[in-house]
Amino acid sequence: MNRVMIAAVVMSGLVGWLCAPQARAETAPVVVELFTSQGCAACPPADRFLEELAARDDVIALGLHVDYWDYIGWTDSFAKPEFTDRQRRYALAAASSKVYTPEMVIGGIERVKGNRVMRVVDAIRRVRAQAPAVRVSLERRDPTTLHLAAESLLAIPEPLDVKLVEYIPRRHVTIEAGENEGRDVTYANVVTRLEIVERWDGRSNLDLALDVARDAQAAVFVQRAGQGRILGSARPVQ
Repeated sequence: MNRVMIAAVVMSGLVGWLCAPQARAETAPVVVELFTSQGCAACPPADRFLEELAARDDVIALGLHVDYWDYIGWTDSFAKPEFTDRQRRYALAAASSKVYTPEMVIGGIERVKGNRVMRVVDAIRRVRAQAPAVRVSLERRDPTTLHLAAESLLAIPEPLDVKLVEYIPRRHVTIEAGENEGRDVTYANVVTRLEIVERWDGRSNLDLALDVARDAQAAVFVQRAGQGRILGSARPVQ
């Protein structure tokens, strides 16, 4: 077995052991956002790590591709300027002017270098240990409709953003220029849509029908307005 295979086995076991969910009355998947780019030489290890996280039921792993590496000579085919804006808003919320790749944001509050496996796993455990504030359920009613229900479990004084995300589970790219020239990279849970579908006061129960692309992979999370903590999340049940 070569070193790459050994490392993959070790990482898989490490993530499985350290991320194992603790028993708790209320649980929800932890949202992990990876800000990455096809033009970033440091990103492929984090992209592989996101694949590990994407296989877990207790994590909603999302790959958001930013566009500020495109000037190097390779245009990221998944990048959207709104994902770059989202990362910058996270930085502003943390009183920082710095953005970088690969960066993972866990639960909307923990910013960690995406290739630092132990730090990411520790951040996931810290976020999971927090008491949930919102219960979210998501049900697929037909190929283009999701039914969302949400209720607050705690008093929440400020408005909340209900966000819908659509993603492609797996995409393979051969990169022909830039810092990753000649690499074949597999990307997990590539986000194609991320938008606010409701501004919710959190006082009354929420009940929404959401339009999605036909048979799209999707998830919903509820986040404090202004790019704050993610208070609840769900994938659709059939």
